[in-house]
Amino acid sequence: MYIDHPASYTDYYELTMAQGYYLAGMHNKRASFDYFFRKVPFDGGYVIFAGLKELIETIKHLIFSEAEIEYLLKEGFSEEFIQYLRSFEFKGNIWSAREGEVIFPNEPVLRVEGNLLETQLIETLLLNILNFQSLIATKASRIKYAAGENSTVLDFGLRRAQGLGGIHATRAAMIGGFDGTSNVYSAQRFSIPAGGTMAHSWIQSFDDELTAFRTYSEHYPKSTHLLVDTYDTLGSGVPNAIIMAKELREKGYELRGIRLDSGDLAYFSRQARKMLDDAGFPEVKIAASNQLDERVISSLKNQGAPIDIFGVGTRLVTGDNSPALDGVYKLSSVDGKPTMKISENIEKITLPGMKKIYRYLHDDGSFYSDAILLEDESLLERMHHPTFPAKKSTLNGRKFEEILIPVLKDGQVIFEMPAVNKIVDYKKERFSLLQPEYKRFDNPHIYKIGISTRLMETRDNLLTFLKQ
Repeated sequence: MYIDHPASYTDYYELTMAQGYYLAGMHNKRASFDYFFRKVPFDGGYVIFAGLKELIETIKHLIFSEAEIEYLLKEGFSEEFIQYLRSFEFKGNIWSAREGEVIFPNEPVLRVEGNLLETQLIETLLLNILNFQSLIATKASRIKYAAGENSTVLDFGLRRAQGLGGIHATRAAMIGGFDGTSNVYSAQRFSIPAGGTMAHSWIQSFDDELTAFRTYSEHYPKSTHLLVDTYDTLGSGVPNAIIMAKELREKGYELRGIRLDSGDLAYFSRQARKMLDDAGFPEVKIAASNQLDERVISSLKNQGAPIDIFGVGTRLVTGDNSPALDGVYKLSSVDGKPTMKISENIEKITLPGMKKIYRYLHDDGSFYSDAILLEDESLLERMHHPTFPAKKSTLNGRKFEEILIPVLKDGQVIFEMPAVNKIVDYKKERFSLLQPEYKRFDNPHIYKIGISTRLMETRDNLLTFLKQ
């Protein structure tokens, strides 16, 4: 099996802390950590949770190879600690939201339980995978929402991705709502629809544009899509595409589409649509690419641009304008005792103890609010605003569902990790339950999140104790 990340795929301080815990005899203390993010990226109203399957697969196979052991010995790590690492396996528990879930700030959407050493050691790996894939899945969701369900949106981002990040960017884009990719490796690995046609270099390599089109259609008569902006979009590109459409029809085939990759996409698409329709080819699709994102696509839609397919690259895979999700991994208990991080900034004070999330629903099943409560709590009568406790909401009688499910127990997977296409279905279902005011791009509504009375009291009492 292909393993993405060796055990040394981590930050150096994770190893120094792990060795410190081991040499101090603290490594077998029981600990729990929470994963959450603090700020919604892209000035949006939600995040799509992604990366869980990749994380669990990696943790399952996390071992220190001999090459890594030799390196750590050269770095001066102790022989005693190295012996421990030789037989290291993660044997803890993980509770998590499902991939494709809609999540919100400051919610512990993944909880890790185990000994202090192993739960600390996976921090960097966990943040690297979940932060990136959740960021890209969220960006993709926004782009697909702008395009609409009746439009096709394709990932063209591999050539602009930060190195091998393009592999998981494609996976995350599909979870977010994209329909396919140009990335062959990811398509093969994750069973994603793949496709692509030609670049400008194909057309430039022939003596003239029509010969380039004709040669391509000879080899791909059932799937001919033509790039029409190499020389003169409306003067030669579209007219030559119409010539090819006629020739293909005479042979019993149909031209599938044309692609615009530059210029005023709204104007060119309208003109191209009219030319194709007038020539008797209303079924030919129009695709567009070139620095697209949710706001550009939304503008094109508002201008009535008759574009059927959007190819999105750079601004998807780089998480344009929000290049990182600020997900964090914070210790919440040691040997059953709640612990927390204190900050002068009240929003950065963490919530202590092992926790879970209840999602409360409107009568129609759409999302109403989320409550964070201690793991051993059950029904809540009310929840409090996390930073302004005088603000509270009554929850009596509302239906709710638990967001966290057990995924890993004693290092063994106990939840069958779905394939990407199943995660896509789950995301669509959950996203449909999020009301439109949270999906808009400008000034989205802030989703209501609260904490239970007991959790609030636990936090406040611990805060008073730690400040003494």
